[in-house]
Amino acid sequence: MVKAVFFDFYKTLFVHEEQSFERSLRKIAARYGVEINWERFETAMERLFVSTSASAPTADYSLLESSITVMMRECEFIREVGIGNHVEQIAWELLQFAGHPFFAANSTILYDDVVPTLQHLRDAGFKLAIVSNWDTPLDPLTERLGIADYFDAIVASHDARVRSEKPDPPIFNYTLAAVGVSAAEVVHVGDTYAADIVGAQGVGIRPILLDRDGTQTGRWEETIQSLSELPELLA
Repeated sequence: MVKAVFFDFYKTLFVHEEQSFERSLRKIAARYGVEINWERFETAMERLFVSTSASAPTADYSLLESSITVMMRECEFIREVGIGNHVEQIAWELLQFAGHPFFAANSTILYDDVVPTLQHLRDAGFKLAIVSNWDTPLDPLTERLGIADYFDAIVASHDARVRSEKPDPPIFNYTLAAVGVSAAEVVHVGDTYAADIVGAQGVGIRPILLDRDGTQTGRWEETIQSLSELPELLA
């Protein structure tokens, strides 16, 4: 019998507002009266996104060190595109426009099907949890989105208490213990096959693939395109 539903976070419950990185940089540069070397832009962008992608959480992961590293790399990018003045301020603003997890609250939108589905499941007596590969603790962001109270546990991979990311078993096992259910009593819903389906299946949790844009047809037998389909599927 299913007693709990676990959810992925990014592109399952929320998505960033689409904001062009280039357009944001142009607006900020104009505000500060600085020139951008567009010949260096593409190369600088490639280096930036490679260097700022989150590494797997480890025992020595430090949120403070990670924050400093992200800021330093953003400053390097600013200098690489030819800006020499007000570098730190421009980097700080660009990080917020770019939707980095540290500033996700500035550019986050819930999908329309999220709150009605969460409310329905709560009313039906299900326990709920978030299981997310995320650089920072998620509680403040879910509070800002107004959905924190729906969940019995909100678990982020890089939280110092967790230090594990999907598809590895420990992040799922941590959530099972936090909610107080067994794997056989849970379904996990997520949009990423390798992390969500493989990870949940690996610990004995029933996985459900969320394919909002219809690009994963036939990949997994239990697939939905909207969270609104979930209550009927569980019934």
